Amino acid sequence: MGKLVGKMKDASRSGVYRATVDPVVLEVAREAELDVIAVSLAGVRDKESIMRTLAEALGFPKWFGANWDALEDCLSDLSWRDAPGWVLLFRDFGALPRDDLGVLLEVLRSAAQSWAGRGRPFFAVFIDPQRSLALPDLYKEK
Repeated sequence: MGKLVGKMKDASRSGVYRATVDPVVLEVAREAELDVIAVSLAGVRDKESIMRTLAEALGFPKWFGANWDALEDCLSDLSWRDAPGWVLLFRDFGALPRDDLGVLLEVLRSAAQSWAGRGRPFFAVFIDPQRSLALPDLYKEK
């Protein structure tokens, strides 16, 4: 797990990944001293509920505009969640419409790139036991 801890402390490795289970991700993120935010997307079926769910999970400020641009702004700020880096752990994404999921992934990639440029780790990890998402694996399983 030492390699994975090193990866998650390395801001240049920030990005959007998948993993089949979450215990390893949780353990490594805590060992790397990253702020872990679990986001259940169970029952989330549209953009409005995505925005509401993320705003609640991340404690977005009142000025959050509940649109894709505002989501990217908030994810690229996170000043109200002071931490050396962040891990957003997404579960239960299966009901999301593909278009909304695609936009969410792009927003998360943009936020990760923004944080990487500032030397702070930012990982969005989708728990995907069936490996249905075309995302790189966070770690190789044995």
